[in-house]
Amino acid sequence: MTGPLDSLPPGVLSLASYPAATGRGVRVAVIDSGVHAGHPHVGAVEGGVSFAADGARGVDAVDRLGHGTAVAAAIREKAPEATLVPVKVFDRELRATADALVAAIDWAIDARVQIINLSLGTANAAHEARLTAALARATAAGVCLVAAAEQDGTRWLPGSLSQAVGVTLDWSCPREQAEVQVHLDGPARRVMMRASGYPRPIPGVPPERNLKGVSFAVANVTGLLCLHLSRGRSR
Repeated sequence: MTGPLDSLPPGVLSLASYPAATGRGVRVAVIDSGVHAGHPHVGAVEGGVSFAADGARGVDAVDRLGHGTAVAAAIREKAPEATLVPVKVFDRELRATADALVAAIDWAIDARVQIINLSLGTANAAHEARLTAALARATAAGVCLVAAAEQDGTRWLPGSLSQAVGVTLDWSCPREQAEVQVHLDGPARRVMMRASGYPRPIPGVPPERNLKGVSFAVANVTGLLCLHLSRGRSR
């Protein structure tokens, strides 16, 4: 990939890497189940849209599952001043169509975000061409798409595509950091990251009873990347 992450070196990315950064000036599209604006772990968000199974755009960004809100909280924990834009593709269950997903990515590009946080994916290779084209449009616009690349031997799209920031799960990784792996294939630069799958802790709730998984590894990476992109824009 090329663009805003060209300067990201391999190694460990952590909160300690950017002690003065807050995510200020970075806009993040959270493509998920919506966001409960005003939640104490999230605060204010910008607007919000939804996409139906056929890709039709709507305005219902209410989170009825809690997943998108937990993802937003994990991002906000690391990047308190980033602007979060809810883009809802899930409603009553964590399932979405390729039409909804492509429409959501294209809308986020037009909304001039810097990062698309995509805590979902598909293993259906039939969708690869469409998702590759959508990712190419994002890259051309200077947008980083962060998504799950692989889990338990399953290759996920679009996170496994070369222009995405692909995230894999590492339960041993501390939540405040992620491992950056940079692969060069001629002029192409592929960024892969490993991160913790634990979300922001909830007081009184044991980690094993909270939501967890690769979705939150993606969110933890997005929060850290917000700090990288906002370095020099501290309070």
